[in-house]
Amino acid sequence: MKKPVLVVMAAGMGSRYGGLKQIDPIDKEGHIIMDFSIYDAVKAGFEKVVFIIKKENEADFRSAIGDRLSRQIEVAYVFQDLHNLPEGYTAPKDRVKPWGTGHAVLSCIGEIDGPMVVINADDYYGTHAFSMAYDFLTGTEDEPEKYHYMMVGYQLENTLTEHGHVARGVCVTDAGGNLLRVDERTHIEKRGGGAAYTEDDGVTWIQIPPHSTVSMNMWGFSASILGELKERFTKFLDENLEKNPLKCEYFLPFVVCELLEEGKADVKVMQSPDRWHGVTYKEDKPVVMAAIQKLKDDGLYPQKLWEDA
Repeated sequence: MKKPVLVVMAAGMGSRYGGLKQIDPIDKEGHIIMDFSIYDAVKAGFEKVVFIIKKENEADFRSAIGDRLSRQIEVAYVFQDLHNLPEGYTAPKDRVKPWGTGHAVLSCIGEIDGPMVVINADDYYGTHAFSMAYDFLTGTEDEPEKYHYMMVGYQLENTLTEHGHVARGVCVTDAGGNLLRVDERTHIEKRGGGAAYTEDDGVTWIQIPPHSTVSMNMWGFSASILGELKERFTKFLDENLEKNPLKCEYFLPFVVCELLEEGKADVKVMQSPDRWHGVTYKEDKPVVMAAIQKLKDDGLYPQKLWEDA
């Protein structure tokens, strides 16, 4: 079996944050959130990372992290291009928004031919997540009639910010911890001592139990996901391009849920006890910096991650 590859989705600009937050330092040593994810991944056994970026950001990413880490882990780049579409399709003239996380991972189809773990560039996942994902992928193989995937789940209350709303995939599982579906909630806030979401711009709020399991877009896949993403992308474009040409997105969880519904895959949800950290808003940065420093003070990380780099 081929060793799992770490895939980092880093093509998005931080629209709410107001900049390229993926390369914004979060400690006085100049580390960015990706440093901690890759440090944890290397400790878990990963030997290669693939960054999904925009071509125009390549120089920034190389100087901010890729060149530094090339002595620690093999580094490769793929580009999420708005115009990378199936034959016969063209991007709408005024389209700026990328095609979504499914399209991002599909960009890896020429670079990866084995198992992979997919993460966001700007989320801190914790040490448990990478070891669980690596162990699953190195100990599990697809069957002829079914793919075996995994997802790292977090408690909702461990993934919220004090400074605004977040988007989370609320997971529904069976008694054995297998994923049944993901309910995408694009506007979740802390409210009334708990958490609630709205789908009508705040007219109605629906409570969510704080211990609900949510997805932070950390998935473990066999290479089969790439073929499925490619095969289903044309159907997505046919169904959505005319209805919402400028903003429709090909979301990775939607494709996973389709595979679940068709019985082509199962997804083991593995619970992480760690607290998520991320800079969704500028006001989050001091909170994240304090949390990272505490993790260092507690001995989970050295002050300088790449002392020998």
